[in-house]
Amino acid sequence: MHNLSTKYIFVTGGVTSSLGKGIVSASLGLLLKSRGYNVTIQKLDPYINIDPGTLNPYEHGECYVTEDGAETDLDLGHYERFLNSQTSRDNNVTTGRIYQTVIEKERRGDFLGKTVQVIPHITNEIKRRIKILGEKDYDIIITEIGGTVGDIESLPYIEAVRQLKWELGDRDSVVIHLTLLPFLSSSGELKTKPSQHSVRFLMESGIMADVLVCRAEHEIETGIRKKLAQFCNVDLKNVIECMDMDTIYEVPLALKKQGFDDVVLDTLGLSKEKTANLENWMDFLKKYKNPTKKVRIALVGKYVGLQDSYKSISEAFIHAGAWLETEVQISWIYSGDIKEDNVSDIFGEVEGLLIAPGFGDRGIEGKVTAIQYARENKIPVLGICLGMQMMAVEFARNVLSLEGANSVEFDSETPYPVISLMEEQKEVVKRGGTMRLGAWDCVLEKGSVLEKIYGKENISERHRHRYEFNSQFTDSFKMYGMVPSGKNPNTGLIETIELKGHPFYVGVQYHPEYKSTVASPHPLFISFIRAVSEK
Repeated sequence: MHNLSTKYIFVTGGVTSSLGKGIVSASLGLLLKSRGYNVTIQKLDPYINIDPGTLNPYEHGECYVTEDGAETDLDLGHYERFLNSQTSRDNNVTTGRIYQTVIEKERRGDFLGKTVQVIPHITNEIKRRIKILGEKDYDIIITEIGGTVGDIESLPYIEAVRQLKWELGDRDSVVIHLTLLPFLSSSGELKTKPSQHSVRFLMESGIMADVLVCRAEHEIETGIRKKLAQFCNVDLKNVIECMDMDTIYEVPLALKKQGFDDVVLDTLGLSKEKTANLENWMDFLKKYKNPTKKVRIALVGKYVGLQDSYKSISEAFIHAGAWLETEVQISWIYSGDIKEDNVSDIFGEVEGLLIAPGFGDRGIEGKVTAIQYARENKIPVLGICLGMQMMAVEFARNVLSLEGANSVEFDSETPYPVISLMEEQKEVVKRGGTMRLGAWDCVLEKGSVLEKIYGKENISERHRHRYEFNSQFTDSFKMYGMVPSGKNPNTGLIETIELKGHPFYVGVQYHPEYKSTVASPHPLFISFIRAVSEK
């Protein structure tokens, strides 16, 4: 399109972690894409885990799965939701993966005779990973560096960026530093000193920030902007304010208003000829902020203490809710609290239930109790992954009267293993990256609820699981009205179940939430919310 060499944008963070580098990166990506540039975003994570697949969601939020089956950081979900384009395993790199690659090369003898060191071997591998995406015809690659400048873990990444800046030249790269201006209520002012120190630390590492994005609770006055520009060596117009918003989806518009994308394009020497087309985005925001209806849906899970554990699900509700001009209020319910004697109190006010994915046996019986309540009281229910498996267990116990029915994940001696370990998982010993992952095909039964929802028979959705519906129970389930309505065409694996004669009772083994974006809300979430509001 533009016939230019790939340009690189590096986003670093200072003062504190969790400032929102992912949202700023995704917002910038959206603004540049809306101006006709082909953009992608990658995340470099400084932790030594190979991927976040083995991390507790309480520790790191949800693990996001890409089409090609990579377990990645939740920020990749933001990238996909904002850009409406898919990421891949090349879009997320961890220190663990960097070191693993370098050590494998050393063992093969690739560095024969050389002492393997952080510089150049680790930094070269980081640079190689950053540039992999540059071979894929992107105009601009945004690279978000996790953690905070000054962290020991981040040092090799900062050094790799310094080297790349030097190799690429000023016009082909830009460094954006995201920092915090704390507000001291006692003196009633924003303080710039932490940001000054943060930028100085970056400069000590050999990197000069080109743009400063300042998180603040209050507007940044011109005097403070001038002070920041002077002390941090940036142009005044390159000091960008990023205040807290009602929703993350307003951030791109707030940044646009300050000419954030213009500043970046100027620094990279790129054309600003095409103006940003954000009509669809603004239309989405308008609907989201002016709903005509309201529904309350309970999200039943075991990690509800940290709502980022179900980030993609809560965002999918926002996308589909805005599409239907319906406000979706989520009640976060810890499944371990649900008992037979309190289930009606807990769900008395809610109009729909989403049974969330997860692993391990904590809170499982609470999920079963919740599902039974929803089934018997005709409350719309959607089960995802483990949620679907528990719908099968509940049905086997309470409708088919198979006492002790369970998943072998929780009871290896169950007389009725309604959910069993997948055949290819039986020999698997290692935990990391060994599940059934990524996009798999599914053929939906003609005339089924799901076929009507999708409007087609052949679909592809992303997976992350080890256990499956045991097809030996298919006939018994069908006899009592529970239809296994979707199968993988190659393995025969049952992917979906739905109950006849219920307003909405659907379980899916895959994760539809991973595919929901602002521009394309997922049809399953749209249909679920519609069923809830009609109920």
